Amino acid sequence: MIERHPFGNFVPPNSRYLLLGSFVTKPTHKYEWFYANGRNQFWPILEEVYKVPLKTKKAQQALFVKLKMAIADIILECERVKSSNLDINLKCLVFNTTAISAILAKNKIEKIFFTSRFVEKLFRKEFKDAIQKYPKIDLITLPSPSSRYAVMNKAEKIRNYKKVLPKLGI
Repeated sequence: MIERHPFGNFVPPNSRYLLLGSFVTKPTHKYEWFYANGRNQFWPILEEVYKVPLKTKKAQQALFVKLKMAIADIILECERVKSSNLDINLKCLVFNTTAISAILAKNKIEKIFFTSRFVEKLFRKEFKDAIQKYPKIDLITLPSPSSRYAVMNKAEKIRNYKKVLPKLGI
């Protein structure tokens, strides 16, 4: 069964950064925004990096507005093999090309942050034209916030995110 991304993209005015993930996890409960799977460490990591509570969609969006950071997933539609959430089990990929291209065209994006090597590889393959068109954009791969990514523990991920993500108020 083909699934379509349910959230769209979030693009604050004058975005300078873009965070790209792969595709939303299969909902195990009702959730209304990115990285809401209870096991994903993304929001807990950002709570530590920015020292703010991020328990609600409103708080999460407010942080992204302050950071001037857009958020989108690189995949717009896909099929899950065996109903799996693993990126390697996403097939029949339709990329979020129109939206991502519009974000890059309408904003002065300085850095694109990828939430995994998988996303970075897809971007480098599917967005070669954008990489050539915007050669000054830094492409930065973060450690995956997935709890399954056990190469680093959560504290190591927090340290890595702190080093590369924009500071508040800059």
